Amino acid sequence: MHADFDGPQQTHTTGETVMRYHLCWKHRDLDGVMALYHPDIQYNDFFQNRVMGLDELREYVRSSMPRNPDEALEHSDRIRLDGNTAFIQYQMTLRGGEGLVSFRSSEAITVRDGLIWRVNEYASLVREQPSSSAAANSRPAVSRLGLSPRQLSFMAEDLQQYFQHQQPYLDPELDLQRVAKECGYSRNQISYLLNQVLGQSFYRYVNQARLQHLLAALDGATPRLRIDDLAFAAGFNSLSAFYSCFRQHTGLSPKAYVKQISLRARAQDSL
Repeated sequence: MHADFDGPQQTHTTGETVMRYHLCWKHRDLDGVMALYHPDIQYNDFFQNRVMGLDELREYVRSSMPRNPDEALEHSDRIRLDGNTAFIQYQMTLRGGEGLVSFRSSEAITVRDGLIWRVNEYASLVREQPSSSAAANSRPAVSRLGLSPRQLSFMAEDLQQYFQHQQPYLDPELDLQRVAKECGYSRNQISYLLNQVLGQSFYRYVNQARLQHLLAALDGATPRLRIDDLAFAAGFNSLSAFYSCFRQHTGLSPKAYVKQISLRARAQDSL
């Protein structure tokens, strides 16, 4: 910290500048935000683990700024001042593929000559769920893989659409490298999305897709097919993995589940 930055006047200037900065973000004023950056700005982006200069920031701000009516940036604490540095906390909500995605962030903002000279960002991403029970299971995450919160939500949607339409899980040899390549992302990015944002391993995600496929086939199969045959047709290459996944998802063994379906079918036929 430079000595000439200190003093009551500098603190007042810092507070005014950072408040204008916050309001420009909140009101989605891209030009206003950019006008407050010092020509020598050093923006330490926590999500991408890099330092950006002025020439890189416009696109970053544009892609990160709330746009839609249900997206927002809310200041969650008063601005705290220490000479030429201000500390600000907020929550950003953006529209993702399966609903709203929020992340909490705090920034240490250093002001020089009335402009923002340095930003050190610290953030955690929260994938919000529609129900309170799901929200309790949401996992905080921070990306260091070149993805903004908006990009993470788009990537989750791309992955979901890929699995729904291409059904790659039917291939028992499916691996993470292939999924990443066909979705257009790196292996590390897909792995990070699954483990840190969605909270599950690659093989758990794939096996859950296989199980959903199997259950749909099982409910519609006439006459009833052997469940082991359905498991292999859905992409499972191990019966032990299938049985484990089945019980975790349904709470029943495959045999008990089939019996339950048969009892329901008989009850409906008797009506």
